[in-house]
Amino acid sequence: MTTLIFLKDNGPMDADLKSLEERVTKLIALCGQLRDENVELRQEVTRLHQESQSLKVNMTQASVQLERLLSALPEEGR
Repeated sequence: MTTLIFLKDNGPMDADLKSLEERVTKLIALCGQLRDENVELRQEVTRLHQESQSLKVNMTQASVQLERLLSALPEEGR
């Protein structure tokens, strides 16, 4: 059986515990904010990666089209 001991006003100890509780509460809130920000940043990285891949495909297609156009031009001096 566990016996609980309730301490009456311990002055400085109570103040220290209250301060620690406030700091832990702030830390927990900060961890939640950072977790949310991390999720958003991961989503942004994914979006930017997809956009980059799309731009690479577009660049490749434009390069192929440009090569075709250049090969269709008559050579100089003919």
